[in-house]
Amino acid sequence: MTPPELLALRSPAAVRARSHQVLDHVLAGNSPHFTIDEAALGGVADYVAKVTRQAYPALDIPYHSRWRHFAAGGVDRWAKLEATLEARGALDRAHIMVDLAVVSVLLDAGAGDAWRYKEGETGLTLSRSEGLAVASLRLFEAGGFSSDPGDRLRVDAPGLLRLDAGKLGEAFQVDADNPLVGVDGRVSLLNRLGQALAARPDLFGASPSRPGGLIDALLPAATRERLPARRILEALLDGFAPIWPAGLTVDGVALGDAGRHPAAVAPDRSNGIVPFHKLSQWLTYSLLEPFEAAGLAVTDLDDLTGLPEYRNGGLLIDLGLIVPRTPLDPAQTHPVTSEMVVEWRALTVALLDRLADPVRERLRLDASQFPLAKMLQGGTWAAGRRIAAERRPPSGAPPLAIAADGTVF
Repeated sequence: MTPPELLALRSPAAVRARSHQVLDHVLAGNSPHFTIDEAALGGVADYVAKVTRQAYPALDIPYHSRWRHFAAGGVDRWAKLEATLEARGALDRAHIMVDLAVVSVLLDAGAGDAWRYKEGETGLTLSRSEGLAVASLRLFEAGGFSSDPGDRLRVDAPGLLRLDAGKLGEAFQVDADNPLVGVDGRVSLLNRLGQALAARPDLFGASPSRPGGLIDALLPAATRERLPARRILEALLDGFAPIWPAGLTVDGVALGDAGRHPAAVAPDRSNGIVPFHKLSQWLTYSLLEPFEAAGLAVTDLDDLTGLPEYRNGGLLIDLGLIVPRTPLDPAQTHPVTSEMVVEWRALTVALLDRLADPVRERLRLDASQFPLAKMLQGGTWAAGRRIAAERRPPSGAPPLAIAADGTVF
């Protein structure tokens, strides 16, 4: 049985609370890595509001989710695929959406600067998150994650278990001249997902289990067709805890995407642990639309946190809110488990909380109109990419380099 103090780390509340502990530690001047320039917060809010208005002049901002990337290059690929599914019911279409979102998000760790995907259908050449999204969508359409030749548009346990680096590399056009960071790590992650699906028929259904079964498992948790967002995340953290190859394990309990930091003080076995669950939260954001397509209203979006990844975190360094105590060397990579990176990620979560209200004020929107899920989209992620391109052309690399294995960032 999982100790309750460790089980409690599988929640967005724990991500937020532990991250704010780290922020307090840094604000008190106790960090050897960073300081915080609180006077810079207004400038960051100005920049984010400007980027948001440029991208969405009418402020009709969608959720920060994988579905945005499926429309890369102005081509709405999901709409085209969905048009072929009119004969299927709304719940069946929602199952397909969940299946697609899960594998695509889990493949959405950093691609590296060199990788490109050329889409045969459009002739577009795409990179980074957009390229990974389109490549995963095309592999999904081809039945690359399904064990049923008669139903290609599904992801199931046997289909994931038979995936290997050769198949993924071929589908993603990987070769010596087009390297993709962490191919083996991505395949391992999906293989482990297959194992997790098969092990949890209560969450993902049976014969064979598929991610879309999560909708059916959570329907009883809805009240008057309303489902809190944290219930989706907590189900994912419960079901997917064993899949993270590099995840933190304490007393035999897999905690997933978490790190150690001395500021995260607790009087039990969770002492020193800061949970993040970046991909799981990104996946939760990406499941909002599938769950809505199934007829559920997903509520309490701001129970989730901002995403502790290099675009959001890079923005805060590049605009001077997070200040390294010593200059960062872009040629030096840092392990994701290092105290410095754990601290940077925690500061990102906590400072995104502090940034939300100033950005809302500048856009004249309230929290119900502009939850974190929209600030990230409008928003901090796009602003982080833009400022990185301005500061470090042509690669647009983040200011702090991470040694990536394809399973976290």
